[in-house]
Amino acid sequence: MFNDIGPLELVTIVVLAVLVFGPDKLPKVIQDVMRTIRKIREFSESAKQDIRQELGPEFKDFEFEDLNPKTFIRKQLENEDLGLKEIRNGFDLKKEMAEVTDAVHSRDSDLSAANGSPAAASGRVDMTKKPEDDGKDDRPPFDYDAT
Repeated sequence: MFNDIGPLELVTIVVLAVLVFGPDKLPKVIQDVMRTIRKIREFSESAKQDIRQELGPEFKDFEFEDLNPKTFIRKQLENEDLGLKEIRNGFDLKKEMAEVTDAVHSRDSDLSAANGSPAAASGRVDMTKKPEDDGKDDRPPFDYDAT
């Protein structure tokens, strides 16, 4: 419950409690606080039992900790593999990238052979030249009514 309280904070709380309540009343205040905490725990446990009874036998393994999304997902992934191994084994990234690279290089070599340029023949593209305009516009016509 108080896992994140360090020793310095604990000493500060004790000193403040002694200053606020005084050494005479402090034991009674501690007993009252402990009694209240016990009642709250009993109330929460009885509420959990009532909820489990109302849910029925279908939810006999239901845990309230599963309502935390991280815990729920971790538990589901432990129970089922969800086919992730098949997906990982079926997808080879290196093979896919090699195919794409081969396709790009073969297209570049086809274009360079068609152009007959020395830069294109070496596999390099000259970025200083503008592409030749063959008079054909690849863009669709602009529709003024659509805007």
